[in-house]
Amino acid sequence: MLTLSPKAPFLYKPQNPNPKIQHYKPQNNGIYCKSELQSERGLEFETGETFFRHESAKGRDLGVLAASLYNQSKGKLRVLDALCGCGIRSLRYLMEAKADFVLANDANDEHRRVILENLKRVDRGFGDERKWVVTHLDANRVLSECYLHKDFFDLIDIDSFGSDISLFLRSAMNTLSFDGLLYVTSTDGHSSGGHHPDHSLAAYGAYVRPMPYSNEVGLRMLIGGAVREASVLGYYITPLFSYYSYHGPVFRVMLRVNRGKLLENRHYGFITYCNNCGNSQEFSWAELGQISCSCSGSHGSRSLVISGPLWTGPLHSAAYISKMINLAEEWGWIGNGAETDLGKLLKQMLDESDPRLKSGYIKMDEVASRAKINSPPLRTMMSAMQKEGYATSRSHIASNAIKTDCPMSVCIRISKELQGVDSFSV
Repeated sequence: MLTLSPKAPFLYKPQNPNPKIQHYKPQNNGIYCKSELQSERGLEFETGETFFRHESAKGRDLGVLAASLYNQSKGKLRVLDALCGCGIRSLRYLMEAKADFVLANDANDEHRRVILENLKRVDRGFGDERKWVVTHLDANRVLSECYLHKDFFDLIDIDSFGSDISLFLRSAMNTLSFDGLLYVTSTDGHSSGGHHPDHSLAAYGAYVRPMPYSNEVGLRMLIGGAVREASVLGYYITPLFSYYSYHGPVFRVMLRVNRGKLLENRHYGFITYCNNCGNSQEFSWAELGQISCSCSGSHGSRSLVISGPLWTGPLHSAAYISKMINLAEEWGWIGNGAETDLGKLLKQMLDESDPRLKSGYIKMDEVASRAKINSPPLRTMMSAMQKEGYATSRSHIASNAIKTDCPMSVCIRISKELQGVDSFSV
């Protein structure tokens, strides 16, 4: 077992053997915070000159809830925060999730003072009883060294920039305990929007084209990339929750990793969007070469846009989200008659976990444009769709959009009927 003693060789920052390879350091864009005292969930901390977003607090809330649920279930919790920044996530894992040990790593050793000051709010301890250690190495080096020393972690949090997460997935999975949690981030909005399909193919193994629900595609692209890496190692993953925030944008997913194969590539396939009729469909690998749209428009299948392979299954586990809601209520983070942002998010995630819902969502603006009328209120539209037997949910990703298994043609008809418009007169 790796002891992480000060004399451990990998704790020293290595020289870059290839000076042509430069690790990305975000440029100053106004999001760097001067050294001043901040507060989150009652915990005070400094940010120094680190990259920090107040808007990412909900993502940290979700991670802490998941970490605590793991600790309650397994009776242990060792966390590796691979890109810790100022160390607020590490601090919250220690104090709120009651982690037994946290390895807080950030490649920039100029952040050391800030990280140490923040983590000193928890007694570090000595020897095998230490609660936390701070290192300043490339994330892949830390992950690989831990794996080589058989020092495994129950939760690995990688809050990376752009599509860099693709560089860390394999080494992170190797360093996880069995049935461990992997919390990963991408901020690659260009690839999810289909603007750089060659880049998404290289980073995630998915050729992504522009689609009207590109931010959901970003989550599915990220999960799909993890599915691919896991299968190489003989693992399979289960998404416990998926979270999109427009600040960044930020795509965060919590994955449970286990040994075994994903049976018959289940939930790992292709998504299509038809520009002619507005319908989205999912296709398996076995259906390659047979992808088409049943609409009778003059453009036929030529109007189809295809992206993949991506994750096509549920973005969240309903059972797991329910446990998160219960824990958040127990902690007083939600409930008590107050509708908090976190409470709204968890409720929407629970609704989105319905397995009947298709990939993507339908924007009410698109329905209005195709129907050539003003769109009805979202709740009214959803109620009418449910009365006809369709599954519906608000999307936490887009405010005026519905996740559903309802075809676009039916949405158009319903919207017209709700406004008393003859479906055949427009």
